[in-house]
Amino acid sequence: MATLWDTLTDLPSEHIGSRPATAAVLIPLFEDEDEVVRVVITKRPDHMPSHPGQLAFPGGKIDPTDESVLAAALREADEEVGITPDQVTPLGFLEPVSTNRFEVVVAPVVGRLKGVPRLVPDPSEVASTMVPPLHYFLNEDRWRTESWSGHELWFIDVEGEVLWGASAAMMRSLLDVIRGQ
Repeated sequence: MATLWDTLTDLPSEHIGSRPATAAVLIPLFEDEDEVVRVVITKRPDHMPSHPGQLAFPGGKIDPTDESVLAAALREADEEVGITPDQVTPLGFLEPVSTNRFEVVVAPVVGRLKGVPRLVPDPSEVASTMVPPLHYFLNEDRWRTESWSGHELWFIDVEGEVLWGASAAMMRSLLDVIRGQ
């Protein structure tokens, strides 16, 4: 039987969107001491100019100095929560997500972390972090949708907060890959 890690190695090794990515995020996955796969999620501070107070994966805009989309995702994860590039084995890219409000094309990179990370949030970019088990998101009863301006958006409550919008769309994409859809 294929493991989660085997399934995720089938992901494309580069950005697959029809439009170039303008931002990149890392979806960091790791196994805890009990071999439970967990995902790192951040909460953005309320003072941020975009998406204040929202749950997100570590990431941000691609800088001209970034050698690649992957390099941008790794740089951002290091800057935001102290996940250094040498801790990450990139597994591949998910479908890009466009944010209508900011015309941003986000390239999600799934990465496996070597061991349990010691997260060090940068308070200027991250208010807090959480590491819920990935299996939590596989329960469809926890998800709901709402229609916003003619678009169906996904929502899920996570540790007293709500994951929604682009980040929820990325999580749904990851779940589709895990389920083989």
